[in-house]
Amino acid sequence: MKEIWTEKYRPKNLDEVVGQRHVTERLKAYVGTGNMPHLLFTGPAGTGKTTCSLALAREMFGSEWKGNFIELNASDERGIDVVRGKIKEFARTAPLGGADFKIIFMDEADALTSDAQAALRRTMERYSRICRFILSCNYSSKIIDPIQSRCAVFRFKPLSQDDVKGFIRRIVDAESIDIEPDAVDGLVHVARGDLRRAVNSLQVAASTGKKVDMDTIYQVTGMANPEEVRTMLEMALDGNFVGARDRLDEIMVTYGLSGQDIIRQIHSCFFDLSIDDASKVRLMDKTGEIEFRIVEGSNERIQLEALLAYLVMMGGSRR
Repeated sequence: MKEIWTEKYRPKNLDEVVGQRHVTERLKAYVGTGNMPHLLFTGPAGTGKTTCSLALAREMFGSEWKGNFIELNASDERGIDVVRGKIKEFARTAPLGGADFKIIFMDEADALTSDAQAALRRTMERYSRICRFILSCNYSSKIIDPIQSRCAVFRFKPLSQDDVKGFIRRIVDAESIDIEPDAVDGLVHVARGDLRRAVNSLQVAASTGKKVDMDTIYQVTGMANPEEVRTMLEMALDGNFVGARDRLDEIMVTYGLSGQDIIRQIHSCFFDLSIDDASKVRLMDKTGEIEFRIVEGSNERIQLEALLAYLVMMGGSRR
């Protein structure tokens, strides 16, 4: 495949951005006036922060947008030197094509050190006449208050299932992919509001050259089929510890999952179990404890089997 689909199908203007109408309407108002403040985009990964920045620059500057827009990633260069070097160098030069200002887009700005953010704050003040900043982050709490107060904050939300499914269908039709209907639902489940993850997973699955089904989706995304996980938990609740343990081994080997991957999927299946709410509360508490032990370095196999054993004892109390 010659192109990465997340780039090939990236929206070129704000009207094409999926699932963030509350953001794009405000950005289009800036385009209409030909002016904008510093912006802070915050929200989960894969929800359109970078896409909105690029689309805004295209609509604001037209054919000259590449000369008036620079994209930096704070995860690569997170120290004070990048602020004093690259950013200042770009900010102090005049805009091209008669534009009133240029745009500096800094992705993953929450990775900047405190010193770098303090230097950035001063740079934002000094060059605000000819330069605007768009800062993108997953956690706005990691951005210092002086920067937040200088920006208009846009909060991006995870995309709805209908939005993700509609965009996936558009790519499926354009690329003539042979895919089963339930595999599309599997992609939506895997994405959990992250459209980039859904598109990348679809491209990997389609690269096999075979019909894309549910098993293919879960294998390429490194997730177990939720039905298999739920069956394992139900077997434990029914008192079949050995069968549940064997199913656990099969899932971990087939999908190549770590203990943390499994515990996250177990957590998402709790509300589908046929137990009362009080039991779900106790199970949630136990799972949180086991997840903490795994993160701290405990043997993941022992901890997961201990969770299955707890389910067996919980199921015994209802039998």
